[in-house]
Amino acid sequence: MTITVGDVPEKGRFEARDEAGELAGVVTYQVTGPIIAYTHTEVDPRFEGQGVESLLARTVMDDARSRNRTVVPMCPFLAEWLERHHDYDKIVARSTRRIK
Repeated sequence: MTITVGDVPEKGRFEARDEAGELAGVVTYQVTGPIIAYTHTEVDPRFEGQGVESLLARTVMDDARSRNRTVVPMCPFLAEWLERHHDYDKIVARSTRRIK
């Protein structure tokens, strides 16, 4: 199975689709200047366990790096994934404060 990931800025998300065009998963985001916050990752249950989440994570992080963005990983999956992929450390904001 071939999965393709593309940015859909009008929806504020990256979409992973199979060769038939079926939506396999998404990563949602919000951009403010040079900062991108990845807010949620979701994979359709039919595609779980097939590497779609990792493909989404790598794609969104490579995209952020190519655009010189700082990443705020609000999504628990992506935050955990980044703990194992230190090659992205330079572009990840590791400490954030919540505004009340």
